[in-house]
Amino acid sequence: MDNSTSFKSGFVTIIGRPNVGKSTLMNQMIGQKIAITSKKPQTTRSRIQTVYTDMERGQIVFLDTPGIHKAKNKLGEYMVNAAEHTLQDADVILWLVEPSDFVGAGEQHIAQILQKVKLPVILVINKIDTVAKKENLLHFIDTYRKIYDFDEIIPVCALHGDHVPDVIDLIFRYLPYGPMFYEEDTITDQPQRQIVAEIVREKSLHALEEEVPHGIAVTIDRMKKRKGKDLMDIEATIICERESHKGIIIGKSGAMLKKIGSNARFEIEKLLEQKVNLRLWVKVRKNWRDSDLMLKNFGYQEQK
Repeated sequence: MDNSTSFKSGFVTIIGRPNVGKSTLMNQMIGQKIAITSKKPQTTRSRIQTVYTDMERGQIVFLDTPGIHKAKNKLGEYMVNAAEHTLQDADVILWLVEPSDFVGAGEQHIAQILQKVKLPVILVINKIDTVAKKENLLHFIDTYRKIYDFDEIIPVCALHGDHVPDVIDLIFRYLPYGPMFYEEDTITDQPQRQIVAEIVREKSLHALEEEVPHGIAVTIDRMKKRKGKDLMDIEATIICERESHKGIIIGKSGAMLKKIGSNARFEIEKLLEQKVNLRLWVKVRKNWRDSDLMLKNFGYQEQK
């Protein structure tokens, strides 16, 4: 195969407002769960890089980003900066939206950002399973057409995988010809420890009260294979901002923490393909989302 004439490769940034299904779509496209998902907005906090390789057509490097929103603290500023920074590295942009006949200030803001980048933009209208009448989709498409001159518009249901292969076909249409960036079997550049930390955070998001999730981070204190056994010992700490939150995370007689740990262990074992001994602690770090030092310590590095 002559890569220079037939093989395409490039970077695709997935952007959109919080909670539109960016991570769900990316997980579907690569056929494996890497990014954590939750019904709560602002689940993704950092840029996550995953790789889709088709040896006949080419290689797509996906950049999943935090939702673009109005920042309320330094963590929020970091997240918006991470999202907007990825546009500079992209060859194609996937803009994910929900079916709507009203374009709010958030979408208008994204449209203004995109006017500056001059890249192919594919609008992906997600969650079409929530649309009662399919003819309404034409109305929604027309609504979004009025705010930006998209190269392509495609309706999908990321949750169930409907039309997701068509999104990949469209991406290859706009990718430049080029070499492979990663080995054929590479799925992500995320370190295992980071994926494990994110799984613990996801299970916390699923289990906890509404007021707690944005204020938590997870650090992996120890991750080591036990000598002579097919068993991974993992020690992790859930960081929260208030003593009252710590009580909620631990739960009555430790029930909530046990639930989070059990759910996380199940998924980590699938990821690592081995038994896991997971131990969780909870610590309070007041206002960590507004501390440059703690943000850095918890892995939220500023994009250069």
